[in-house]
Formats: sequence, structure tokens, C-alpha cells
Amino acid sequence: MPSSRPFRVVIAGLGSAGRRHLRNLRAVNDRAEITLLRSFRSTLPDDELRGLPVDTTIQEALARRPDAVIVATPTALHLDTALPAARAGCHLLIEKPVSHSLNGVEELRSTAASVLVGFQYRFHPGLRRIRHLLHSVLAGQPWHASLEWGEYLPGWHPWEDYRHSYAARAELGGGVLLTLCHPFDYLRWLFGEVESVAATTSSQGGLGIDVEDTADIQLRFAGGASAQVHLDYLAQPPRHRLHLTGPAGALEWDLSADGERDAMFLEEMRHFVACLEGREQPVCTLDDGIAALRIALAAKQSAAQGVPLAP
Repeated sequence: MPSSRPFRVVIAGLGSAGRRHLRNLRAVNDRAEITLLRSFRSTLPDDELRGLPVDTTIQEALARRPDAVIVATPTALHLDTALPAARAGCHLLIEKPVSHSLNGVEELRSTAASVLVGFQYRFHPGLRRIRHLLHSVLAGQPWHASLEWGEYLPGWHPWEDYRHSYAARAELGGGVLLTLCHPFDYLRWLFGEVESVAATTSSQGGLGIDVEDTADIQLRFAGGASAQVHLDYLAQPPRHRLHLTGPAGALEWDLSADGERDAMFLEEMRHFVACLEGREQPVCTLDDGIAALRIALAAKQSAAQGVPLAP
């Protein structure tokens, strides 16, 4: 990217994630020239968007010759933006998961030059410390992980009817397995490749949605570790806890008890800007994002077929 001018960034999707990226980009680099790619379906007020140029098609946005595109549309619409942006040579920050299916993912892999997938927990200092311990001090020891993550979907975005949100709608890539897929990335980051996935799901929380609201997943890793993951849309209050046990003892991480949420998003954006400037390489690559997507889809298929599957 030329260093003699401010870089140009298109932000596609102006729900809560897109607006967080907008605020963080402004905080990290106030010289960035930002264009919004909008459908005008957002239920949030437009105050913080005033004064910014707006396009309504990806073709219009790409005609501005952006250096980067941030993809924060609903999951099932990610590749509608990411593929043409990749063909135009743009750097990409794609919100997790990469997509709702594997259709088009290999084309993106063969086309995109630089992709950061938005698994922001890789920037959490607590999780980074755990990874350092597992990969250095405690390297080579077998571990078992128990992970519990629950969010109360009706209270997640109180400004909108949760039943209309992407997280609650199958056609937009909703359901807990895709929407709360972060553990599939960071557990793989901790323990290595997953070789087996077994899952059960249910939709018995009375939320009136057409996707699974609860999932229990057993992961087995090629290096010998195992993990039991519970995800749900029903927890009040929300909780996000990781417990590790092994020969050296136990490790605990409780995200619901710390204040690092905003900091990790900001660190993610700092990293993305560093990638744009050529100072760093993406720490969560498209290959990482595809691997996490394969685990989530294998869990869906395992639940439907009642058998363990390879991702």
C-alpha cells in the first residue's frame, strides 16, 4: 500500500460489529479515508455515520479503489462482498465465520492476497498467556478443555427484535454453532488440528427461532488433547469460561469476569492497520478461518447424523 497517502477503507455492514470497526479504525488511524457500504437495514441510529460517503453496491465501493474492505455483513452474505474485493486486490478483514458454507471459500483462498479473519479472542491477553504456557513451559503435555459459553439472545442487541437478527435466522447463517464459533478457532490455536467432531444440538429454549439455540460438541485433537464445548443462547447472565486440566494441574480463564473485551477489538484493529502498512502479517489467516468453519459445519453434520466426523 502506498505510504504517501492515507489508506482507503470500505466498511461493509453497519450493524454492531461494523460500527465497532468504524470506531476502532478512527481511534487507531484518524487519517483513514472511510466509505460505508450500506443496505440501510440497520436498526441502530445513524448519528456516528454522518458525513461519511455511502455506497449501496460493492461495485460502486470498489470504483473508489480502496486499499481494504472490512466485511461485517450477516454471515451468509460475507462472500458477496469478500470475493469481488479480493479480485480487486483489496486487503480483507472478514468477520467470523468466513461464511455459512464452504461454497466459494476455495475461490476466495485462491484469489485473496491478504485476509485477517475476525477471531478477536486471539488478541485477549489472558488467552495469549495460556497459549504461551501450553506451547513453552508445559509443551507436549496432554490436556482436556471444558468450555462453556452462553449468551442470552433476546438481550444481546436490545435495540432490535432478536428474532430478526442474523444470529436467529438460518438463511443468514445464524445458530449458536456459527454465531458463537470463536472457541473452534482459539481451541485449535491452543491445541492444534482437530481430527474428530461429535455434536448434539437442540432448539428447546422457547425463543421462537428456526436455528439451534444449544450445542454440545466433543473435539479430539491430533496431538492428543480433547475438549468439551457447550454453547447456548439461553444464559442469564452471560458466561464464557475455559477450564484446562493436565498433568501439571489446572488453568482457568473466565472472560465473563474481566474487562478486556473492548481492548481485544482495538488490538485487532491495530493489527489490521499494521498489516495494511506491511509491518505485520495476519495472525488469523484465511486458512485459520476456513479450518474453524469446517469444525462448525462438521458439528452441524454430526448432530444431524448422530456420528463423529472429521472436519
